[in-house]
Amino acid sequence: MAANKIRIIFMGTPDFAVASLSALLEHGYDVCAVVTAPDRPAGRGQKVRASAVKEFAGNQGLPVLQPDKLKDVEFIKQLRDYKASLFVVVAFRMLPEEVWGMPPLGTFNLHASLLPQYRGAAPINRTIMNGETKGGVTTFFLRHEIDTGSIIFREETGIDIRETAGEYHDRLMNIGASLLIKTVEAISRGNVRTFSQDELLTKGEALKKAPKIHKEDCRINWSEDAEHIYNMIRGLSPYPGAFTEIKIPDGKELYLKVFRAEIRQCQCTLEPGEVMTDYKTYFNICCKNACISLLELQQAGKKRMAIKDFLVGLIPSTL
Repeated sequence: MAANKIRIIFMGTPDFAVASLSALLEHGYDVCAVVTAPDRPAGRGQKVRASAVKEFAGNQGLPVLQPDKLKDVEFIKQLRDYKASLFVVVAFRMLPEEVWGMPPLGTFNLHASLLPQYRGAAPINRTIMNGETKGGVTTFFLRHEIDTGSIIFREETGIDIRETAGEYHDRLMNIGASLLIKTVEAISRGNVRTFSQDELLTKGEALKKAPKIHKEDCRINWSEDAEHIYNMIRGLSPYPGAFTEIKIPDGKELYLKVFRAEIRQCQCTLEPGEVMTDYKTYFNICCKNACISLLELQQAGKKRMAIKDFLVGLIPSTL
């Protein structure tokens, strides 16, 4: 079968998936339909919004399916009617076997980690939060247990210690799109050699998981060591954002989201969570073994800003 003659159904929802869908179209593949999440309320105004994949697919004139339930009889029938050879999944929901077992060439997923490490819903955030210096993407065939299928390809990349989750996401999105095309080409030519994820684990190596991020995962605990807090901040930037509720020297209490920071070695005699600032150039918060200097943040009800702009609005009238 010629590489670009196979019929593909693409499944995905966020921006991360758009790059892969775009790459398939650019390489001339026949994407006969796109499956994405139903439109949902989002943002402060709770306006109903389409997914990034739906918007892109609509602009390309592709048929879009948005099932509420993936086991719905009518949805299953629609999938079968397309007679697709291959299903490609990027950042979508867990699929039932009725779906992933349907196409003759199988269903594969692009996952944003070097499997078997960081299985789960938030591999990009968790990789950065744990201070990893390398990461990557993996393609694998789906099976019953999530993110455990036989690996097709992996692509490794280094991670800079200053890189945020958002910056890593954007790099990985493009690396992943290239790996996805490599995978489709191999599958369509019938020369795929897969291997078990267990083969990649060294004896005694612990699996690191990537569960969904919840609000309490984003609250900064200033009693932790500085490196942990620093990695947490960059691993949650820009979304959903690490946050803290602190009291500044004049007694005012603030709710802040922190997007960028750096570790400052200091002889801090204050308690963890207490603030040191000159109201001009720095805003440092003490933690277990050093200080965290905030560089970019957002105060409740205000826009994201650099620390110098933030400090202008904090200057006490007595200064």
